Amino acid sequence: MTASSRVRYPVGVPHLPTAGILPPHILWAIVANGDAEQRAWALQALAVSERIRGRRELLGDIATAAAAAAPGKQRTVYDAKHGSQLPGAKARGEGDPPGKDVAVNEAYDGAGATYDLYHEVFGRDSIDDRGMPLLSTVHYRRGYDNAFWDGSQMVYGDGDGKIFGRFTKAVDVIGHELTHGVTQYEANLDYADQPGALNESVSDVFGSLVKPRTLGQTAGRADWLIGAGLFTPAIRGVALRSMAAPGTAYDDPLIGSDPQPADMAHYVETADDNGGVHINSGIPNRAFYLAAVAIGGFAWEKAGRVWYVTLRDRLRPTSDFKAAANLTIAVARELFGARGAAAKAVAAAWAEVGVL
Repeated sequence: MTASSRVRYPVGVPHLPTAGILPPHILWAIVANGDAEQRAWALQALAVSERIRGRRELLGDIATAAAAAAPGKQRTVYDAKHGSQLPGAKARGEGDPPGKDVAVNEAYDGAGATYDLYHEVFGRDSIDDRGMPLLSTVHYRRGYDNAFWDGSQMVYGDGDGKIFGRFTKAVDVIGHELTHGVTQYEANLDYADQPGALNESVSDVFGSLVKPRTLGQTAGRADWLIGAGLFTPAIRGVALRSMAAPGTAYDDPLIGSDPQPADMAHYVETADDNGGVHINSGIPNRAFYLAAVAIGGFAWEKAGRVWYVTLRDRLRPTSDFKAAANLTIAVARELFGARGAAAKAVAAAWAEVGVL
């Protein structure tokens, strides 16, 4: 079965852009296959996502124009108490000890782990590189299946408890969504077609670096899964995406089969999902995985640095896969030598997925 044949959207329903860690094809599969309660959860997530896309763009523009904050890590976690007003009631501030609320502690720690990756490895001071406070809200709505960056802060649902658990559980999800903020301030990749798939892939790349760094894992020992642990035991799946083996993360009657291609030979041409931004991201995802494993060691030290410098200095809003490939190869040569193992690994990775 090809990747395109596995993508299922209800006929006659407008497929609007979505924001958040959950790809829209999963939510639409639940609309098509779930019971009344499950359909309601999925439609709620889709409706909120539509609104958040516009909010993210607006708040991103406002935040860009805002004055710089004081430098250093500044985390605040709020509790929406199952409502929809943001940010909610303050639950924990920077330096406060852990409380009894697991979601609050996970949001706090995940934001910190993401900040530390960017600051300690890449010398970046928060999302905007100017000390932007890291704000998070947990317990957003009831049964809300998603987590998202809205242009100024992180927002987490607790999940419905039958398909998904709480979305603060996966630190790579936190890293993924916060990286949308970094991309917003740097390359600002268009959110459609190949630039949009690169946008999603960049978030997966840095989310995939946050988790093994917290665990002290080398590239060879990392699981390269995005969102492992989000599914309840009722779902046949290990994660939302696999960077090592796109298309294998889940296969379940309720949520469908993972539609991600692993190479350009299986690129999915679609008008849905803004041109398949959550689907075709599997191709650059696998390129990063291949490069990181071939280079070896800790993935954030060389492969991660190549991708970060490329995001910060080289990519442009309309960059496609081929541009990303050529730019990462050029950066690898500049950072680690034109004939070095890192540059050869990056070039070989893009060739293996069929981009070059």
